[in-house]
Amino acid sequence: MDKFLVPLKPIPQLSTKPIRRRRWHRSLIELNGKLEPKYRHSVSGLLMQSYSELRAFRHLYHIDRNPCQTHVNRVVINGTYIPPSIKEGVSALDFDNKGIYLASVTRSGCLTVHDFETLYCQSNEPLLRLEEDEAKHVLHLSLHQQLDFVRWNCANQDEVVCTSMKRNEVLIFDISYISSTPSEVLRTKLRPAIFGSNIQKGLSDIAFTSCEDSRVLASDTDGVIHIWDRRTSTFPCLELTANPHGSLNSIQLNVENQIIFGAGKHGVIHAWDLRGGRTSSFFKGSKEVSRPPLTSLKLSSTLEKIGPLKEQSAIVSKEIHSINLDPCCPHQLAFHLDDGWSGVLDIHNLEVTHIHCPPPAWLNESVGSDLSYLRKPSWLPTNSIYVVGSSTDNGIHILDFYPDSSSPCHVDYNEDAHRLSGVKDQDKQNRFISLSEGVTACAVHPLNSTIITGTKHSSLLMVSQTHKSC
Repeated sequence: MDKFLVPLKPIPQLSTKPIRRRRWHRSLIELNGKLEPKYRHSVSGLLMQSYSELRAFRHLYHIDRNPCQTHVNRVVINGTYIPPSIKEGVSALDFDNKGIYLASVTRSGCLTVHDFETLYCQSNEPLLRLEEDEAKHVLHLSLHQQLDFVRWNCANQDEVVCTSMKRNEVLIFDISYISSTPSEVLRTKLRPAIFGSNIQKGLSDIAFTSCEDSRVLASDTDGVIHIWDRRTSTFPCLELTANPHGSLNSIQLNVENQIIFGAGKHGVIHAWDLRGGRTSSFFKGSKEVSRPPLTSLKLSSTLEKIGPLKEQSAIVSKEIHSINLDPCCPHQLAFHLDDGWSGVLDIHNLEVTHIHCPPPAWLNESVGSDLSYLRKPSWLPTNSIYVVGSSTDNGIHILDFYPDSSSPCHVDYNEDAHRLSGVKDQDKQNRFISLSEGVTACAVHPLNSTIITGTKHSSLLMVSQTHKSC
């Protein structure tokens, strides 16, 4: 019987050599099921390199089969674009919370609500059809007045709101039903001038509280933020005043709806506490009240504290075009200046932590900045990446503003230490993407990070990740 048995394998002798412990190389996502911020930052360079322009959508739309006002202002002779006698171009863009709709306004007075899925699908079609399918528009109105800003009501996504720097009205449109007239109009009170006449101030930017849809805030061209309670009146119930007076180009409300930031012409960032020292005091009074800022910061004074920057450039006060809070790092307040500079102000310690200074126009023989447009940048929803239109060239800058000294825009970034660390340079670089037209406004899809830009010629450019990079 023994011959049918399988012989036992000899038991191997245990090695007397010490066991070398291996380091754990698996990614953290396999351990906790989520992407850590530093891992996101380490691969963000691949995301930034994957963007390119997919399609341009010209504003060649019609109303009642006749060209709309923006279409009329697009003068093309023998295939050559001729600038019109009046200013035109896309002045602002905004996605709704889910990225289903994209709202845009033009200087010529058109308000359009696009179906994003239709735009995205058409971007993959052959270039034989250049015009957007107008039948898929949710809304297209020609209001016959300059429009400078548009925003969705974050507490009521059926409402899209726009303003003009030439008028003192907030126009609210309800897209749940089609109407050529606004569902509600909010107005500011006219201010008496020195000689007794009334002065009408235009409105430049809009903000909403996230808790309810009745609170509306708008900044004007005289350095005042007006606050409405739509349940009580179509006139403001509270005013926040800046000193010195001057146009407030941009406002931002923090995530707790307690602090509002404003910035504009004089290069100063203001902050107001809406609670007024008591959380219950906000919007309680029925009379209009004026309130000064909690603090004001001259941005040029903060930039002078950055030694290497001061050594290379003369720091002067510049107009602030836009401010934006980082959606994934709420203490980072991005700013963009009229000369094309961008940066980040840490609102905890009121210090500039990041700065990006593109070459001046004369250095690369580009045209100078067109100061008639207020450029409106936007954050990507993740990775602390800032997208801003170039002030001198046709294209956009995609900037790494990660809240750490590993960001190439950080004021404490050490290029030599970064190189010695073994991290690939291409993984930590800002990027400029050349586009077919000059950019005035940017909006980023909240879910898939597709970038839509508005241009000086009233076009929409779709900038998305290419399949090759994926």
